[in-house]
Amino acid sequence: MDLDKRAQTLLKTLISHHIGDGQPVGSKTLATTSNLDLSPASIRNIMKDLEDAGFIISPHTSSGRIPTQKGYRFFVDSLVTMKSLNKSEISELKDQLIMSDNKHLINSVADTLSHLTKFAGVVLIPRAKKVAFKHIEFLELSKNRILVIIVTDDGGVQNRVLYTENNYNKQNLLEASNFFNQHYAGCNIEEVKNKLVNELKTMKSEMVTLMTAAIETSNDIDQNENLVMSGQRNLLETSELSQNVSSVRKIVEVFEKKSALLQLLEKSNQASGIQIFIGEESGYQALDECSVITAPYETDGEILGMLGVIGPTRMAYERVIPIVDITAKLLGNSIK
Repeated sequence: MDLDKRAQTLLKTLISHHIGDGQPVGSKTLATTSNLDLSPASIRNIMKDLEDAGFIISPHTSSGRIPTQKGYRFFVDSLVTMKSLNKSEISELKDQLIMSDNKHLINSVADTLSHLTKFAGVVLIPRAKKVAFKHIEFLELSKNRILVIIVTDDGGVQNRVLYTENNYNKQNLLEASNFFNQHYAGCNIEEVKNKLVNELKTMKSEMVTLMTAAIETSNDIDQNENLVMSGQRNLLETSELSQNVSSVRKIVEVFEKKSALLQLLEKSNQASGIQIFIGEESGYQALDECSVITAPYETDGEILGMLGVIGPTRMAYERVIPIVDITAKLLGNSIK
């Protein structure tokens, strides 16, 4: 449905008011704030047309109207007027992105996104930039419990405890450590997986179990460290979500498992520029009441990763979108 200028103005005014205070907007408010020379009856007629077209709905408790996801989508695509960050805000943002290493820089970016928007900030570290194995060691803790120590080429150290059905002596564990280090040092997880597909067929059964366990452990590390998040509590405490226990529970699960967010950000990575997923557009039921705004960060034309903000569908898009955009540009310029 094509909206004429009057309908667009009323829809923009309604959504701006609702974003501001979270309340349904009535025709009287629109009459006094839309700057349109229309009678109350004309405004009510246009509101009815907007409602019939699915852009707004009337809550049971009020005679006013609130935007639907379709209304927000039209607003973001056609009506919103972006509010650029001023020089002092950009300067403050730059100051917060001065870090000695990329790991601290990525964490700072997630924190900054959350601080500036009051929602959840996320940063995806691209698969192409994953660290490689430098060294792995299997140590016996007790019967059926083995400590796996993984050292990566960026100096990171990860420890995981494996629970096994078989008993392994020190010699078994030493052989497994030596085998892994001789064959896979310098490889990332995907490369190790590909090499192991054929080699597992010729290994001893006890070796197969340890190699498989090491890969599964690495997958957990890889997934957790590939996504940095900050400000989850901010999102859960918004008025729209905090009152719905079921929604909170689903969103908490998304944050804990991370896989849905990883897939969503990686899907964004396949497109160029800012991506905006409103409600059900994300494809994940747990995020049906949220909007996700993402942007790639790049250096010399190469996309290094994605960052974004997760908030309720009722968010100040005109402010959050520029924050995500400029933060992505600054991160691309700052990352080493």
